[in-house]
Amino acid sequence: MRERLSSRIGFLMLAAGSAVGLGNVWRFPYIVGRNGGAAFVVIYLAFLVLIGFPILAVELGIGRGAKRSLASALATLAPPRYARAWGAVGAVLASGCFLLMIYYTDVAGWLVKYTGDYALGSPPSDPSSAFGALTADRATTALFMSAAVLASTLVCLAGVVRGVERATKFMMLSLLALLGVLAVKSLTLDGAAEGLAFYLKPDWGRFMEHPWQAVFDAMGQAFFTLSLGIGSMTICGSYIGEEHSLVKETAIIIAIDTAVALLAGLVVFPACATFGVPYAEGPGLIFVALPEVFARLTSGTFWGFLFFLFLAFAALTTVVAVFECIIAGLMDSLGMRRVPASLLVGASVCVLSLPCVLIDGVMKWEDFAVSQLWLPIGALCQGVFVSSDAIGWGWARFSEEVSAGSGWGMPRWMRWHTAFVVPVLVLAVLAGGLAICFAKP
Repeated sequence: MRERLSSRIGFLMLAAGSAVGLGNVWRFPYIVGRNGGAAFVVIYLAFLVLIGFPILAVELGIGRGAKRSLASALATLAPPRYARAWGAVGAVLASGCFLLMIYYTDVAGWLVKYTGDYALGSPPSDPSSAFGALTADRATTALFMSAAVLASTLVCLAGVVRGVERATKFMMLSLLALLGVLAVKSLTLDGAAEGLAFYLKPDWGRFMEHPWQAVFDAMGQAFFTLSLGIGSMTICGSYIGEEHSLVKETAIIIAIDTAVALLAGLVVFPACATFGVPYAEGPGLIFVALPEVFARLTSGTFWGFLFFLFLAFAALTTVVAVFECIIAGLMDSLGMRRVPASLLVGASVCVLSLPCVLIDGVMKWEDFAVSQLWLPIGALCQGVFVSSDAIGWGWARFSEEVSAGSGWGMPRWMRWHTAFVVPVLVLAVLAGGLAICFAKP
């Protein structure tokens, strides 16, 4: 008999933990800074509704409808004559979870290392050279990557309720509390007003300097922040009953994910304004620019510890949720038991993450493959699957599934939006990402 999560809050924290990750804190602040502050946020929120909401509802609905992971869910729900083809599609899309983990765990390891450094009272004295030295130290990077993999594997070994649900609930609630404390601290800094003005007052002039780039960034961030397309949300849906409408649950998950991203901005922008750190610093904002802020801040080691602990929780909730997706896929498709499946996934990720550690440039291309190929293609395929009565699950069955339980039903107009508008937007994300990638020297 398939395990189920023990509570609604457990489901929401697992799903939100899968969605909330480094994209909310690492990517969101610097692309907001690059694209005009609140002007960009307005466009981002619009695309979150247009793309994120329907595709997240699709993934959750497929999971609950099939009570299986994406690797076998599409074949379970498809018409018999197309089951084999959809089974192959599901397996290919779900493999994106594994590809994601063999570079994401490297970054999780960096965060574990920085959290430990600040906890021990030894933050980097020269953040720029310290981060470069860490990534060049292959042995240390491999050690902390392995620690992140081991911790996540042990959580999954304990089972859905005692391991995954309990751990993600603790980390997510701790994450939200830490973020609240950090936001309050940042808002009391001397430069908070300047940072807030940039963040909360739309600068359409700056936005219009590169409007198409800004629109694409907003579209891509709305899509990628929820990690849609590779089944990490499907597994969450497969563990929940029909007491509550998935339409309502989708809105709550998106609200939590968005709140984390917006609160992260309240931490970053006032701090950057106070100490003269550029808003659009890029990914180095986390490992280089903000450690410089903490170095100049009273009790900076303490605040740096809280910040990197928050980031480590954000990364590890995603790792645990995606590990569970891969493990459940092996259990559903191959009939493996939890213990050997968990050990196989942990060992495989640990070994196959080594190229990212040992070879420069591998992480960049793996990130490109997941972000620009697997996620949009997966979302496109799943949208077709629930929209097509001829070759897929069909809208009527999908709509009935996501509307079951207390809460909101799926609006009728959403069928046409999912069938026609969403594919155009997803293809734009795919094409734009490819164009930008290959246009770079």
